[in-house]
Amino acid sequence: MDFLRPASWEEALAAKAEHPTAVPIAGGTDVMVEINFDHRRPEYLLDLNRVGDLYEWEVGADSVRLGASVPYTRIMENLRGELPGLSLASHTVASPQIRNRGGVGGNLGTASPAGDAHPALLAAGAEVEAESVRGTRLIPIDEFYTGVKRNALAPDELIRAVHIKKADGPQQYSKVGTRNAMVIAVCAFGLALHPDTRTVRTGIGSAAPTPVRAKAAEEFLNAALDEGGFWDNGRIITPSVAKQFADLCSAACNPIDDVRGTASYRRHAVGIMARRTLTWTWESYRGTDGRSIEKGSVA
Repeated sequence: MDFLRPASWEEALAAKAEHPTAVPIAGGTDVMVEINFDHRRPEYLLDLNRVGDLYEWEVGADSVRLGASVPYTRIMENLRGELPGLSLASHTVASPQIRNRGGVGGNLGTASPAGDAHPALLAAGAEVEAESVRGTRLIPIDEFYTGVKRNALAPDELIRAVHIKKADGPQQYSKVGTRNAMVIAVCAFGLALHPDTRTVRTGIGSAAPTPVRAKAAEEFLNAALDEGGFWDNGRIITPSVAKQFADLCSAACNPIDDVRGTASYRRHAVGIMARRTLTWTWESYRGTDGRSIEKGSVA
């Protein structure tokens, strides 16, 4: 195994162009596990740790440009207001040591359906900035996942950053694991309210071959909120609407049975998380809008 160690982004792109099979490594929290267990033996490793701009982020008027190697700890500490869903997801990643090393770029590159960042990125409507010596392109997150641990990157492309819209409404994230830390998700769910467009977006992890959105559930809830005037009147979402949303989220899953959980349990848990995150985000929306909170909930 050869070890390539570029000192700049330009050198990294040149190395990837010359060796398209080279596996990028930055935090190493996914790649090293596969190598240590001999599940993967790449011909080349492309070390990106000396590329400084991968660890930087920029907060713009409407979005955040997040470098691929910004550690989860930095997201939690510095971007909680702009990216609340991703910040909550970052809290659930493994241990403090791994949160200090791992970043969103690694989750995207590995493209595991159980990656903790994926549901939050889907719910927020992110775009992946991919670059090669041929140029730069933005890949919508909905088009990024192409199969089990496969993504839309060309062989000579590297992930430079992720563009994530700043939250214009409440966001939530929920994860089920076999214990409270250092665990791969049995399933996970992200939800984001977008009051500016009066829409809701979802993200589901570890309950299908790829991270997915519950699009039928989104369409149902968008219509129900609009027809009921909920965005304007601030009323509590009715239990029947919440239940239908949860059922549609469960139906969006295509899980498997494995050592962490059964397919039926994953479907059930996703429905529970969908209903709970809808409760939390909607109560937060009503509160931040200055509306009085009525007694009751959708649970």
